Amino acid sequence: MQPNNIHFVIQGLNFMSFLSRMRNFFSNKWVRIPYLILLYLFACIGAGLLLVWLLFQSGAVSSNDIGLVDPNNRYFQEMDDKYNQGFKKDSINVIKHRYEALNRILVLNRYYPLNANYILKAWTDTKDEKLTLRMLDAVDIRLKGNSNYQLDLAEMKGNLSVRQNTNLSVFEWMNIAEWQAFKAAVVKDKFYIDSASKVSGVEPRLIVACLVGEQIRLFNSKRESYKRYIGPLKILVVENNLSYGVTGIKENTAKNIERNLKDKNSSYYLGEKYSNLLDYDSIQNFDAPVNEGMSPTVKRLVQMKNHYYSYLYTALFVKQIKMQWERAGYPIDDRPEIFASLFNLGFNKSKPKSNPEVGGSSFEVGNSIYSFGAVAFEFYYSGELQEVFPFKGSSFDFEK
Repeated sequence: MQPNNIHFVIQGLNFMSFLSRMRNFFSNKWVRIPYLILLYLFACIGAGLLLVWLLFQSGAVSSNDIGLVDPNNRYFQEMDDKYNQGFKKDSINVIKHRYEALNRILVLNRYYPLNANYILKAWTDTKDEKLTLRMLDAVDIRLKGNSNYQLDLAEMKGNLSVRQNTNLSVFEWMNIAEWQAFKAAVVKDKFYIDSASKVSGVEPRLIVACLVGEQIRLFNSKRESYKRYIGPLKILVVENNLSYGVTGIKENTAKNIERNLKDKNSSYYLGEKYSNLLDYDSIQNFDAPVNEGMSPTVKRLVQMKNHYYSYLYTALFVKQIKMQWERAGYPIDDRPEIFASLFNLGFNKSKPKSNPEVGGSSFEVGNSIYSFGAVAFEFYYSGELQEVFPFKGSSFDFEK
């Protein structure tokens, strides 16, 4: 055999040996399975990329079809909320909105007269202040990064607020449409509020201050409830999930109020005359489809028409807190904002001290954030509804 032929034979044998080693290597399941997984994975990715490329080439899919959330989405939502919730068109507010719109057009005219002219023409043609203000809002979103424009706009709004002489309240959350509907609804409950006040010795206005905080909190969080109940029917929202009744009392809080009435050793104890106020009356039936399966305590709280127990539990909570702080040497009888804050937070947050904090849950009304305690404070001292729930000179036992 020639030397060259021997060389080729040796190379062939080496290659066959290499193939045999590779077959043995890939026959190992710890190598074969991961290899096959990667192989099929890359095959699928390649097929997917090819399919996408073919769709783009055919025109079936455009790069413009890829969804995204606009960076200004929050501003668009705020605009919608502003006009849906608080835009009133009575004669006083029409003048106010018109004055604001025309002044904002003047500011815009310094920077973009073309757009100012378009907006002025729209207002001249339609006399629609809401449309005009929304057109200006569209401009403001685009110019939110223009510091000079924003400064001029802020100065104009500042001057505008100084000049305005309307029937609006200094408490801005009382200027929204929901507040007027709420007032009509709470007047309907005067009998139940006064009844709870009479047996508890807690001023009706203080009870209503706790109610206001809870119902105002729902204006934004439960818009559907407002649209269905407070707005058209002028009735209060009855909560029935975790917090119950028109004042939003948690079941555990209600149970604690009941126990405190009986426990003579409790710092919340009110005395013997109050001990049976929340006893269950077997004659009364509070069953209804909305409270099926709930405890007797909750069944009383979620009555759709009779809200007496919502107000009685609220009044007794407030009075028990009064006794706790009074016994600790820190009376808070003249602090409706503290009572409301603690009503919102619960017994476990009531720790008597010389410097109690106003707070509770926070919520948005209109474009501002409020705390539960602050809303109660502003209502109590606002004078609103004083013809129905007057100041008694004392928040507790005022008839004695």
